[in-house]
Amino acid sequence: MCGIVGYVGQKPALEVAIDALRRMEYRGYDSAGIAVLDGEGGILSEKSAGKLANLENELDAVGRDQFTGTTCIGHTRWATHGRPTNANAHPHISYDGKVAIVHNGIIENFAPLRSELEEAGIELNSETDSEVACHLLARAYNGEDNSGTAGDFQASALAVLNRLEGAFTVLFTHADHPDTIVAGRRSTPLMVGVGGDGMYLGSDVAAFIAYTKEAVELGPDSVAVITADDYTLLNFDGSAAEGRPFTIDWDLEAAEKGGYESFMLKEIHEQPAAVRDTLAGHFIDGRVVLDEQRMSDQDLRDIKKVFVVACGTAYHSGLLAKYAIEHWVRIPVEIEVASEFRYRDPVLDRQTLVVAISQSGETADTLEAVRHAKSQGARVLAVCNTNGAQIPREADAVLYTHAGPEIGVAATKSFLAQVAANYIVGLALAQARGTKYPDEVTREYEELEAIPDKIADVLEDGDRYLDIARELGAIPTMLFLGRHVGFPVALEGALKLKELAYIHAEGFPAGELKHGPIALIEDDLPVVVVVPSPKGRAVLHSKIVSNIQEIRARGAKTIVIAERGDEAVKPYANYLIEIPETSTLLQPLLSTVPLQFLAAEIARQCGNDDIDKPRNLAKSVTVE
Repeated sequence: MCGIVGYVGQKPALEVAIDALRRMEYRGYDSAGIAVLDGEGGILSEKSAGKLANLENELDAVGRDQFTGTTCIGHTRWATHGRPTNANAHPHISYDGKVAIVHNGIIENFAPLRSELEEAGIELNSETDSEVACHLLARAYNGEDNSGTAGDFQASALAVLNRLEGAFTVLFTHADHPDTIVAGRRSTPLMVGVGGDGMYLGSDVAAFIAYTKEAVELGPDSVAVITADDYTLLNFDGSAAEGRPFTIDWDLEAAEKGGYESFMLKEIHEQPAAVRDTLAGHFIDGRVVLDEQRMSDQDLRDIKKVFVVACGTAYHSGLLAKYAIEHWVRIPVEIEVASEFRYRDPVLDRQTLVVAISQSGETADTLEAVRHAKSQGARVLAVCNTNGAQIPREADAVLYTHAGPEIGVAATKSFLAQVAANYIVGLALAQARGTKYPDEVTREYEELEAIPDKIADVLEDGDRYLDIARELGAIPTMLFLGRHVGFPVALEGALKLKELAYIHAEGFPAGELKHGPIALIEDDLPVVVVVPSPKGRAVLHSKIVSNIQEIRARGAKTIVIAERGDEAVKPYANYLIEIPETSTLLQPLLSTVPLQFLAAEIARQCGNDDIDKPRNLAKSVTVE
């Protein structure tokens, strides 16, 4: 999730862009860069790895006064393809020096496009998927391809956009057209800011809220062409398109949070995109592929056992990986708290795969577990949200989640992205070992690809989940029950409540209730129950309905999460939360979402208004 900005107007464009990037740095802080068109056929560009301050230091060093143009694009990067280096930072400049682009998202077909450019004699300077877009535009504009758009900036940009696959937004500039920016959006967000002193572009309204409150949201597969005093919206085929005009009624702080009260609530709503972006580019020509694989398919076939190591929320995603891998691949999986892994002397060898899950890629306990596994000869596969971090660098294979920066300390979208990534790992192993036929792998992946829309469906009832939490009020304790994949969801729900509300909360396997925890049940004790689909595992469903009856008989107040149309649970639910139908293994990607809302609002009821920064916690734990 990168931040992109554009401006064409009367003001010095550099300061507009830098100001916008400051407000959007939460969208990425691996690198930053700008390109200013000088109006005389040239482009001035600076970029730097690291936070925006590094770019500002570079600009001070070269002299900001030389950036006098009034058209500019800017970028703050959350690394996906390619490490966070100067060369991989945006903007990218074309081989002829005439085109500058910035890009958010993933260009899934960059590999064949890169090969095409290399065959044409163009040397690419980065590891990114993004760079191909600037060279393609230069070739189209220069008449060096068969697009038939020579000399026409807008038509050349449309031709390039129609060649790109994936989820992306790209801003194109051309030195011969210094008064115009062409921006294309497939599915990642893009807004036009309509100002009296120019036109603005941004990944969200935070980019330009200091200058205008009038904005237009682009729909999917839309193009915006902006000049200093006007904008035009098109479809990818060049026909006229419509956007959604709106007036921003938030202040600057709220704008950075997308109008939500907290970054956490904003990030909860970003989960469809986080899962969609994590899945993108990992199923090509009927095969599951990882991001970086320094193991052969034969190495994967030789795996006899899997360990999953992780901490906190990532550990809960690992529990779900165990269910998926054992079901699809038919090899044993052990899930370990990373801080305990190396101290108990686990049995590891060359036929062991250790899956290390870490949002930051720098978690000290998980990093030491990786190093111990490597020292014992085991293979390591990292699941990580931070490109180029230490854990993926030391792993034999990597699968990156593309959740983007997560500002709220309590993990939300990174958890769902990790679950999706773990399932990709499971399908990659099943594919390599032949435990699933190709058509079965395809079917499972297609089910995964349908999940983001179902998450969006769950999010539509967000206000109701908040209302339930308000009715529960400042409760002193809460229990969570689940069976099968519902048990890790129960653990994650309890963890969120501990982190945010600072109250006692605990998750149990529902079948264990009668072996001790049922003694905790008393009048009005709130208990969340995650119910499996009656269509999937009917025996599990009937047993958990019995569990609900048991706790209701002892006075518990039940909050039941169940599939739509599950009539059997309705008589026993004080509050019923219904989610869309999906397969058993994928249900956690839906049932977790209401629990995030409950935790956020119960925390507020308990007096913690700053849910983005829970006490005593840090986003990345880099000490053991």
